[in-house]
Amino acid sequence: RDESHVLTTVRGTPGYIAPEWRLATRVTIKADIYSFGIVLLELVSGHRNFDSMQSGSRKHLLQVLQERAEYQLLDMVENMDEVVKHYHAEEVVKMIKSGAWWLQNDQSRRPSMSLVVKVLEGLMEVDTNINYNLTYATTSSSTVNNHASTTPPASILSNPR
Repeated sequence: RDESHVLTTVRGTPGYIAPEWRLATRVTIKADIYSFGIVLLELVSGHRNFDSMQSGSRKHLLQVLQERAEYQLLDMVENMDEVVKHYHAEEVVKMIKSGAWWLQNDQSRRPSMSLVVKVLEGLMEVDTNINYNLTYATTSSSTVNNHASTTPPASILSNPR
């Protein structure tokens, strides 16, 4: 508990691994916050983290977030009906901003899990100083210890083990 960083090999689902793991293979107490942010954005937006069936920038959830942050965050939500849009738009945007806060490339800018819980409980507001420039985190392949790592195709992932 007294160590803030632990050395390890990178393990986890591509796209959910915090950027600091890809850079230095150092696990921090904020790595799980990053993964949780991805899951929250998937749930709220209806987008997959990486969808090879989409074209261009729509393949990566974080690229969709970046593009919508410039215009209208609410537009990143798929298939939102008018009732939800009218009555819950503010809550949806708050959740998107929360997810973006948890996805900061610099782990020191991510909140602790106790702050995440307070935001979800409505006891605390989302940080307004969010950096939506998440370009490093959107890459589908990365280099870890000089070894390229890419997401295997769906046909391989769905084969029996």
